[in-house]
Order: sequence, then structure tokens, then C-alpha cells
Amino acid sequence: MILSLLISLSFAIQKGDHLPNVSALNEAGKMISLADYANEKYVLVYFYPKADSPGCTAQACSLRDAYSKLQKDKVVILGVSTDSVDDQAKFKKKYRLPFMLLSDHKEEVAKAFDVPVHFGFTSRQTFLFKEGNLVWLDRSASTEKQAKDVMEFLEKQK
Repeated sequence: MILSLLISLSFAIQKGDHLPNVSALNEAGKMISLADYANEKYVLVYFYPKADSPGCTAQACSLRDAYSKLQKDKVVILGVSTDSVDDQAKFKKKYRLPFMLLSDHKEEVAKAFDVPVHFGFTSRQTFLFKEGNLVWLDRSASTEKQAKDVMEFLEKQK
């Protein structure tokens, strides 16, 4: 019984693991494969429950406001939620988000990252990959401090 509890508490994706090979439509309706980003210096994949909700907006705007700093560290940002392509497009336009948003309506990306989905909403979690390998993750990601948390990790890597 204790062993089964420990197994259920373990996460499928852990530090050192490779960027999952999974695809989803972006806010423009184009199919995007995460595997295409495996050779980037850094890829930040962040999950949020609902486009245009207060917490998710704070999280996205945190990354938007720090975008130029993150670009200096060559960080590609991909936001993921179960929202429709249309809702992702509206969210991106409304808040002038300079990064791609993925519509995970089939919950395949969440499953590949072992991110729980409850009542159709993904948990707020963040994953940072360096050259295709997971180097940092936050299973209870912040909203307004999301960019700060990522930049603090990157600063320690220098």
C-alpha cells in the first residue's frame, strides 16, 4: 500500500528528462511540435488553467513584461491551456503576448508533462528545458512572480 502511494505521488517528468515529443495547435491554428524546440538554448513551457482569468493573466503578463530579458537568455516561451484556439488568440491579442500559446483541448500536452487536469482546467505548472533537457520545474507555479522565478534560476546558471 505504501509503495502504491509513493508511485502515485511520483511524477512522470523529472529533472534531466527530455522535452516531450507532443503536438498541439497554436493560437493561429498551426500544429506545433514541441520536439522542434529541443535544440533551443532554453524552452519554458508553462501551463495555466484558463485564458483571461485573473491569475492566468497575471502569469502571462509577468512573462510578457520580462520578455526582452528572457530573450537575452534565449528563452522560447510556450503557454499551454485547454482553451480553444480562438480563446488563445483573443488572450494573446488582448494582452499583447509576444510568445506562442498552445490549445491543449485534447489534454495530450498536459498528459505528456504529467500536469493534472481537473474539470477541464490544467494545473498551473512550469517547466524549463535547456537544450532539450529539463533543468527546472515548478509544480505550483506563481502568477505575478512567474518571470522572476525563472530569471532567478537562470541567473544562478551563469
